[in-house]
Amino acid sequence: MNFVRAVLLATFTAAGLAITPAAAAQDKPAELPAWLAGAWEMQDGAAWSDEYWTLPRGGVMIGVARTGFASRLEMWETTRIVALPDGRLSYFAQPRGVAPTEFTMALQGPDSIEFTNASNPFPQRIRYWRQGQLLVAEVSNIDGSGAVRWSYRPLVNPAEEPASPTLPSRSEGDRELPAVDGK
Repeated sequence: MNFVRAVLLATFTAAGLAITPAAAAQDKPAELPAWLAGAWEMQDGAAWSDEYWTLPRGGVMIGVARTGFASRLEMWETTRIVALPDGRLSYFAQPRGVAPTEFTMALQGPDSIEFTNASNPFPQRIRYWRQGQLLVAEVSNIDGSGAVRWSYRPLVNPAEEPASPTLPSRSEGDRELPAVDGK
């Protein structure tokens, strides 16, 4: 465990926050971070960013994000967090639709999660955590240098959303879609 991770783990433990290193949680499958689900936005003058995450279902959460300035889109990305058959979680990032890059879960707490891939040029670390109503996202090098951070607020207050409509049940003539493996 590197020094920075050891200090962070000690700090979170002293603050009473349960942070579980991925290696220590191998005896129990990791849980998908349901607290991440929702529509999130950030506005800073003309600069903007939004990120959307589905609820966990079928062992996966699907995300999409975009950033821009005024009316111009500067970057977009599709992502997913997948519960692997061995119980670990992996984060797959596809900026601008390129081939996916896998980041494995390094740390998880009740309202935080960190994924790493030291062989990726940048980012090598992706972190999400909640600060009250806010969702904070950060990408950085593995040692935390070069960090870029977003502080999102909820786009829609879930308590004010209308009830979901009832979906029709599957009829005998409907065909099932094949399962996907997460990659």
